[in-house]
Amino acid sequence: MAEAPEPITGVILDETTVYTLGELGQASGLDAERLVQLVHLGVLEPLEWHRERWCFSGHSVLRLQTALRLQRDLGVNPEGAALALDLLDELTALRQRTDRMERQLFG
Repeated sequence: MAEAPEPITGVILDETTVYTLGELGQASGLDAERLVQLVHLGVLEPLEWHRERWCFSGHSVLRLQTALRLQRDLGVNPEGAALALDLLDELTALRQRTDRMERQLFG
């Protein structure tokens, strides 16, 4: 069994940067087939859905980093990683909403 590649590391300074499927593969060490699987599982979401023109946001890169870390460190399968990422996104949205409400109530 092949060892999982090291996850992408670094800080994305500009979330408006767009990555192609090839660039995402190069940065992550994953082949296109594995990236396509992660798209179908919901780990990655292309900005455009035409496969020959798929491109991804900086947020997708962060999701990929987290998915690979979950798989490597915790042994989570790709489906579980997709679920965990969705739950983490939901938690982040709820925290942002709570913060906005607190600012409105308490200035």
